[in-house]
Amino acid sequence: MVTAFQNTQVLLLAAVLLAACLAKLTVREEAADAPDRVHGVPVPAGLARLSALRGSRGMTVGLGIGEGVLGLSLLVTSHLSVRLATTVAFAAATWVVGELRVSRPDAGCGCFGGLSGKRVGRRSVLRAVLFTGAAIASMGAPLAGLDVLRDVQVQVALVLAAEVALFAALSPELSALFGRRCLPHGRGRPVMPCERRRSPIGETYATLHDSAAWVEHENVIASAVPLDVWREGCWRFVVFPARVDDQDMEVVFAVSTAERDRSVRSALVAPEPSLSAAL
Repeated sequence: MVTAFQNTQVLLLAAVLLAACLAKLTVREEAADAPDRVHGVPVPAGLARLSALRGSRGMTVGLGIGEGVLGLSLLVTSHLSVRLATTVAFAAATWVVGELRVSRPDAGCGCFGGLSGKRVGRRSVLRAVLFTGAAIASMGAPLAGLDVLRDVQVQVALVLAAEVALFAALSPELSALFGRRCLPHGRGRPVMPCERRRSPIGETYATLHDSAAWVEHENVIASAVPLDVWREGCWRFVVFPARVDDQDMEVVFAVSTAERDRSVRSALVAPEPSLSAAL
């Protein structure tokens, strides 16, 4: 039974590595900003560089090719060096996923390319830990993956089915994959969450100037230069000086940063009294 379990881990890891390779090479990740702060907390420089590298297409393709080579190697050879390299790779992935969960809660792990765009959760961390455990168990397997497939035992099939079901339950990528397949024609990629989506300032101004809210307040705006601009979550706020009934006012526009169906809200507010006026 122990030997059957070890051989099963070889098949499981080979399948996972090849699936990750295919996803990285075929499913692109959305470009996203890599902020210096997340929810007001500074991002360590090392993690910021790590996230930037992880999000680059060249790094994604390189990782995918490396995973594909490891997956194929597990199928054709039982050499200890291949098993050791696989264990090190999964251990490193576990560390990266854990660090992203703690220091970059807005970022996906990219484990399966663009399918892994959701923020890293406990399931992803637990999955990485279990994969590392499977890699350690596979080091004692006597057979290569293809040799196991040539004569699949009932025990191997049952263990493999149970493990696949477990890891499927721990994989948020499945919902993203099904979401892609259910999208209408021409929308074959998931929508980036608005709080993570890159939204250039030019896009914000274009959305604002085309909105009914801008038309409503355009005649009272006193300057084309905004007083302040900042972003919070799914909104970018733009404040303009205004003159209403000979009184100084401010118009605050909230412009959605969503990819689709962006909305604009507005409000007229009285400006805060300056310190000099209070004195």
